[in-house]
Amino acid sequence: MGNWIINHGLSALILVVWMAINIFLFVYFYFFYDLGDQFFYTRHLLGAALAWARAPAAVLNFNCLLILLPVCRNLLSLLRGSFMCCGRSMRKQLDKNLTFHKLVAYMIGLMTAVHTVAHLLNLEWYNNSRRGLYDTLSTTLSSLEDTDNGTYLNPVRSASITPTHVAFTTIAGITGVIITLSLILIITSSMEVIRRSYFEVFWYTHHLFIIFFTGLVIHGAGRIVRSQTTTDPPHNFTICKDRPQDWGRIAACPIPQFAGGFPQTWMWVIGPMILYLFERVLRFIRYMQAVRYRKIVIRPSKVLELQLVKAGFKMEVGQYVFLNCPSISQLEWHPFTMTSAPEEDFFSVHIRSVGDWTQKLISMVEQLPDGAQGPKMGVDGPFGTASEDVFDYEVSMLVGAGIGVTPFASIMKSIWYKFKESNPKLRTRKIYFYWLCRETHAFEWFADLLQVLEKEMEERGMGDFLTYKLYLTGWDHSHAAHVMVHFDEDTDVVTGLKQKTHYGRPNWDKEFEEIRKENPTSVVGTFLCGPLALAKTLEKKCVKYSDVDPRKTKFYFNKENF
Repeated sequence: MGNWIINHGLSALILVVWMAINIFLFVYFYFFYDLGDQFFYTRHLLGAALAWARAPAAVLNFNCLLILLPVCRNLLSLLRGSFMCCGRSMRKQLDKNLTFHKLVAYMIGLMTAVHTVAHLLNLEWYNNSRRGLYDTLSTTLSSLEDTDNGTYLNPVRSASITPTHVAFTTIAGITGVIITLSLILIITSSMEVIRRSYFEVFWYTHHLFIIFFTGLVIHGAGRIVRSQTTTDPPHNFTICKDRPQDWGRIAACPIPQFAGGFPQTWMWVIGPMILYLFERVLRFIRYMQAVRYRKIVIRPSKVLELQLVKAGFKMEVGQYVFLNCPSISQLEWHPFTMTSAPEEDFFSVHIRSVGDWTQKLISMVEQLPDGAQGPKMGVDGPFGTASEDVFDYEVSMLVGAGIGVTPFASIMKSIWYKFKESNPKLRTRKIYFYWLCRETHAFEWFADLLQVLEKEMEERGMGDFLTYKLYLTGWDHSHAAHVMVHFDEDTDVVTGLKQKTHYGRPNWDKEFEEIRKENPTSVVGTFLCGPLALAKTLEKKCVKYSDVDPRKTKFYFNKENF
């Protein structure tokens, strides 16, 4: 339990607080509408469906307030990098912004379903009451007109009108249909299979959030749910509910008056909407800033390296940027981790050919004449990630899978510069680096940097500072035979490094045990840029091998999220 608290305690606390607020809002507003005297006549027409419609609406307001905040990346980067109030544990929560964004979206989807079903039932019961299918009180309430001396309760104004007609002709009805359809499309297009195989579908459909929020703000203006208002003399429902034939005829029972509630949703969402608007304006300003190509290199395994220069651009290790190429799409922005170091006078990204956008970009670059500038590129960022904290730990454990090595390329280069300049602020005294690849070609573009680091560490007598292990997870018989022939050589046949390449996958229990033995009193930061399955494995190992005793080894897990 102690190990779990070390790695997940604050995340669990935030989740519990968020869920507690949702439960409180649901319960509070359920009983407000289920027990409130002003809704007695409304409940008579609708029954429990009134409370089941309004309670989810309150939860929706709260979650729609939250849904945009995790994607305000400039705001999160400001909190993460500029404000000293954010400690290491709090910064880890900011790195889980997309996870929280999805969690809030699931709650919005669930509450929308409950809210919609309840209102469909409400429309049916309103319609039946208007047609006189229930008791005398229901018929009388439904017959009230909107005149100088009276107000209506039932929004179905004629016995010949169908519930469908109300749904598509009233403000509340038509906006409800629009925002529900928008939400269905947003959620279904956000599935993993769609995002990976048809990213453009996900990207464009996700922008229906503009229609969703517009409809959400207007939705309450219909004031379709009405409550009893105070009259002079007052209408006491406890006396008058059984005497609808005497309403307006005796002083004790004047005709009841009703009014819709003041729309409140806009007050919940206006703040996040303004913040997000500033976010998009800032993105547009950055898009308009000139970006110059310093160097373009096609690496093995269809990996494109772009070295770019932009005025006033400042970065930290492990950060990422969003790139937009108008020649491919005016609207699409894609995240890429920077592989350059802050000490360099340019920033670089390595782009692997996966998906239509990257394939088109690589094809365009391949057709450029030698020395030509590439297509116009918009750059938004940089944005902070978990890898920014790598130098806050005494010992860092870096794990990259495939192209997931990119943030660690930035870190390795920065280490090299720090040693070259003998930077006294370097707190880190030991780095363990693991890279898992399926193909030998993937090692080629990064092996050069490792060779330089390997040589630099040896010359400074710091060979123990960097321990790296490269794992090849896919190979054939011819490759295995070639390795066996050259097994006795001083350098590896794949990478040219002194550290030989391992075949298969790491035994993580063994690796964590070794790190714990070599660093018995250290705080070890474990950083991953790779698939979710590997993240779950490493997260469990961090918990397993952390010691509650503050004087012994503790592992903190950090994962890149885009």
